[in-house]
Amino acid sequence: MKNLTLRQLRVFAEVARELSFVRAAERLHLTPPAVTMQVKELEEAVGLPLFDRQGRKVSLSTGGEYFLVYARKVLATLKDAETAMARLRHLDTGLLTIGLVATAKYFVPRLLARFRDEHPGVELRLRVGANREDLVRLLEAGEVDLAVMGRPPRELACRAEPFAAHPHVFVAPPGHPVLREDHTPQEALAALSHHPLVVREQGSGTRALMDRFFDEHRLTPRIAMEMPSNETIKQAVMAGMGLSFLSLHTLGLELRAGELALVDAAHTPVIRTWNVVHLPSRLLSPAAEALRYFILEEGETHLAAHDRPWLADPQD
Repeated sequence: MKNLTLRQLRVFAEVARELSFVRAAERLHLTPPAVTMQVKELEEAVGLPLFDRQGRKVSLSTGGEYFLVYARKVLATLKDAETAMARLRHLDTGLLTIGLVATAKYFVPRLLARFRDEHPGVELRLRVGANREDLVRLLEAGEVDLAVMGRPPRELACRAEPFAAHPHVFVAPPGHPVLREDHTPQEALAALSHHPLVVREQGSGTRALMDRFFDEHRLTPRIAMEMPSNETIKQAVMAGMGLSFLSLHTLGLELRAGELALVDAAHTPVIRTWNVVHLPSRLLSPAAEALRYFILEEGETHLAAHDRPWLADPQD
């Protein structure tokens, strides 16, 4: 394998991530034939096929799965070297990849736009995990520099720093019986278990928090549907298909428009925290340190302004 190149490793890793030569070419700003050529030359250098190809369907071969582990280690080591050199040059430039749980995409882009105004030399890329578990995998694989998430991963040695409150609430369509004005908050809490719920899938942080809430209050939820998308859940609730439990930070537009209403149930909102997370084993570049500091300094103020109209009188 003396003749393999870093370019080939980068192309291979991108094809392995996308499982598509065309999509990998788009991300790398190359043509599909150029990507195919790089992979072919790498396979010749390795002496094994790295992908199984059946028509347009691409999957890693057994050899490819093993080789991917080492390719990622090489690329991560190279990135660490680039970070170390940037520190020596005191450069506030470069590419940052920020990982997000899906719920965070409702506010992080606005924070990043403000950060970019102050640091125009930094190029930002977002990776939105399908759920919390997916984001943990991206973080562990070194595919993101920083991650914004709720509950930090216990299964991974990482540094998690809280930067803002993260309220979760029950929502209903306007006119739903659970919103009756003569309901006390305690009665509204008990009523939650009498109505169907449209909820996030197992593995998401929102679902784990909701399950814990019902367990703590000895209630059994009536789960009608599970969905992996906050947007689809909101549409289902607006259509009258059930109640839901969601992050308040996903709900600004719908609450202001009167298309959804908060359920005034006892012990809600459920307050957790947002965290900015990174691996201590990987050296942060000056740009990543600047973004980390910006989120810690500005995140709470930004989110408090969003929450204030809805949390004027929170329940204990």
